[in-house]
Amino acid sequence: MPFKSLDELRAACLDLPLGSDAAASAVARRQDTLTKPQGSLGRLEGIAAWLARWQGRDMPKLDRVKVFVFAGNHGVTAQGVSAYPSEVTVQMVANFAGGGAAINQLARIAGAELDVIPLDLDHPTGDFTQVPAMNDEAFLAAVSAGYGAVTKDLDLVCFGEMGIGNTTPAAAISAALFGGGAEKWTGRGTGVDDAGLVRKITAIETGLKRHNEALADPLLVAAALGGRELAAIFGATLAARHHGVPVLLDGFVCTAAAAPLARLHPAGLAHTLAAHVSAESGHRRLLEALGLPPLLDLGMRLGEGSGACLAVNIVRSALECHARMASFAEAGVSEN
Repeated sequence: MPFKSLDELRAACLDLPLGSDAAASAVARRQDTLTKPQGSLGRLEGIAAWLARWQGRDMPKLDRVKVFVFAGNHGVTAQGVSAYPSEVTVQMVANFAGGGAAINQLARIAGAELDVIPLDLDHPTGDFTQVPAMNDEAFLAAVSAGYGAVTKDLDLVCFGEMGIGNTTPAAAISAALFGGGAEKWTGRGTGVDDAGLVRKITAIETGLKRHNEALADPLLVAAALGGRELAAIFGATLAARHHGVPVLLDGFVCTAAAAPLARLHPAGLAHTLAAHVSAESGHRRLLEALGLPPLLDLGMRLGEGSGACLAVNIVRSALECHARMASFAEAGVSEN
């Protein structure tokens, strides 16, 4: 296990490489020579430079793209916060293995490997309205599982999740990190009715009050109010930064899972892009709080890494234009 204490994890979160200015500048210079008005490809040009910065290469590559879906179960579902029972998490993991989920199809189209990592599904986290979701040991184990999943040979990673009830810890973490109260961050998740929405808000308010002493520390927030799959996404996001692998974040749960890193380090999520903004009401607010403009807005709210996988195709398009377009000189086209 790479992290044996919260202090060791905190030190790793504060010691982050800042990427290659030289590689990003090289991309920008090449972009200015290509057969187009400068800046006319909009965010595609910035995506190419982002890839170069975090891969540390003048010419980025996307030979190995991988999607990680972390799965966990939550004790807070005892409060009636989800429209589905917890056993659906296990059933969906089996569906991933059988190739029957949306993420299987989207990963194939994106040319990405898929790795589904279940995290102690037979033992849900604690109900955070009563106790911390995870003690230090359980939290560090989940963070370490995510950290160990990401390897240096990857060119781009997408993170997704599966966990019935996990929009509740995502909203709780968002409220704890950015304030505004439970109602501001809480949506309908898998489709709870009005009574279910009230139960979610009440559970989050109760959790915030019960763990009030933890709210000043992003790591303690993630442990007390989060879940194993969220902790693993946090660890995987940290590993990607240390290994020079750019990250596409998926929806509300995934973004909330990574958000503590931004609270620990002012540039903690600089190596990430928000793949999309989901229909879950708190996601747009969270992206705004983090300064992460989304690439897509398609009204999705599935999770699984589905939005991130769609965005891989945009990243591939950005790289193809950067790598394969002719310069004005090569094409014999007159420059301005």
